[in-house]
Amino acid sequence: MDFRKAYGIFMYYHLSNRTGERRGRLERGHGEAETLFCQKVWWPLRGHFRDLHPQFEVLDWCGRSYYCSFAFITPHLRLIIEVKPFSTYTTETDRQKYCDELNRETFLSAMGYQVISFACDDVTDRPELCIMLLRKVLSRRYLAEPHSTSVSSVTEREIIRFACMLARPLRLIDVKTHLRLNHRTALRFLHSLCDKGLLIPVTGSQGKHVVKYKLHPRAAQCL
Repeated sequence: MDFRKAYGIFMYYHLSNRTGERRGRLERGHGEAETLFCQKVWWPLRGHFRDLHPQFEVLDWCGRSYYCSFAFITPHLRLIIEVKPFSTYTTETDRQKYCDELNRETFLSAMGYQVISFACDDVTDRPELCIMLLRKVLSRRYLAEPHSTSVSSVTEREIIRFACMLARPLRLIDVKTHLRLNHRTALRFLHSLCDKGLLIPVTGSQGKHVVKYKLHPRAAQCL
C-alpha cells in the first residue's frame, strides 16, 4: 500500500470515530505541516499509521483541553509529538502562553508522556534529520521496526552507542572492557560491524594490523 492510500484510510478512520469538538479540531487543526510530517517523516520510518493519533486531546494541569499534533500510544510508550511553526514563536506567543506551554509539557511528563517537538522547517526541508532523531527516541524503547536498522543484535547496538559516547576511535580493549567480552567474541562483533560498513578499521603506522575502529557517520542512525 502506498502513502496516499494509507494516509487516506488513516484520516478517514479518525474522522469517522470522532464527534463534536474532537472531530472539528481534527478537521481544522490537522494542516499542511502535520500532513508533511506523516508523508516525509512518519511513513518512511514506520511504513504504517498504527497507534498514531492526530490532533490528540490531552488535559493540562488545570483540567483544560489541549490538542497536540500527534500522540503515539502503545502498551510500552506514550509519546506526544508536536510539529511547530516558527511563526508561533514570533507572532502568536506572549509570555503567558509561553509559560503555559512549558508547564503543560512538564505536566504531561509527570503523567507518563514523553514530549518531543519538530520544527516545521525541518519537517519540510530536512526530514531525514527528523527521521534519525525520531528513530533514536523509538529505539530507546525497543520499538524500532526491523527494517529501520541493519544492526542485528543488542551487543552491536551497544558497541555503536559506546563509540558515540567515546567520541574517538574505538579499540578492541575498549569493547572487551566495557561489555566484559573475551577477545574472540569482541573481535567477532567488531568484524561484523565492519562488514556492515558501520565501523571503519584503521591500521597502525606500518599498515599491517588494525589498531582501532572509526565510527561511520551513518552508524548513529542504527541506534
